[in-house]
Amino acid sequence: MTGLQNVNAARLLSAKQKQRKRVAMRAIFYFSMVALLLIVSFPIIWMILGSFKTNLQITDPTKFFRFEPYFGNYPEVFRRYDFFKPVLNSVIIALGSTLIGLFLGLPSSFAIARKQMKKMSIIILIVRFFPGIAFLMPWYIIFTKIGIVDTHLALILSHLLINLPFIVWVMIPYFETIPKELDEAARVEGCSTYRLFLSVILPLAGPGVITTALLSVIFSWNNFVFSLVLAGGKTATLPLALFSFITYVSIDWGALMAASVVITLPILIISLITQKYIIQGLTAGAVKG
Repeated sequence: MTGLQNVNAARLLSAKQKQRKRVAMRAIFYFSMVALLLIVSFPIIWMILGSFKTNLQITDPTKFFRFEPYFGNYPEVFRRYDFFKPVLNSVIIALGSTLIGLFLGLPSSFAIARKQMKKMSIIILIVRFFPGIAFLMPWYIIFTKIGIVDTHLALILSHLLINLPFIVWVMIPYFETIPKELDEAARVEGCSTYRLFLSVILPLAGPGVITTALLSVIFSWNNFVFSLVLAGGKTATLPLALFSFITYVSIDWGALMAASVVITLPILIISLITQKYIIQGLTAGAVKG
């Protein structure tokens, strides 16, 4: 009887040790997640708090959390710095380059996936590896010759050069996950290639399309180098407009923080709304690719 009690006691002790280990591992996991979240979100928190501070409060470390809110930065961004025009330019360029990229890239990636054109996909990947700045000088010379510098068309075409290979490369593995038997069944029902693509394939590829579209919009929305060279007073985008807050004499930190919130907020909202589709699109392409 004593031996059985010892065995039970040993099992109970082992179970308690395992339980403590699981609790400790879970605590370490949650602590690490909270620490990582704080590190990642700290610049965003600083930016949002700074948008409600004066320049003196922003430069004072003791005023990081405890300060008297100042609500004049946001009206000043749109009144003094005329931020409506850069917002409109960024929307036109981001949506224009993304829509054209989807219009050209989705059929191309579907054809490459169905025809198993591996060499073509490698060529597209190589083009994607080139940094955008490598194409900047040729674009500037060409656009200057044909007279479209400082136009929305010039920036849309320059962004398209980066977005299009990205869309094609991301969508190829996604289309490869869609069974070819669906193509055969649709053709038996009398579907043409175009109707097959529009009515059958694209609805199934919705998460991948949303993912590539959003990432393309984010690239165009945040791009600075192309706007710095190819844009002017008529087509200045939001990243370029931030330069107006920086002068040789001073930096308007409060307005700069408020403008940064204005730039970040639309993308953040869209990302949160479409988060489920983005995860589905990235994981589906990753499994096949």
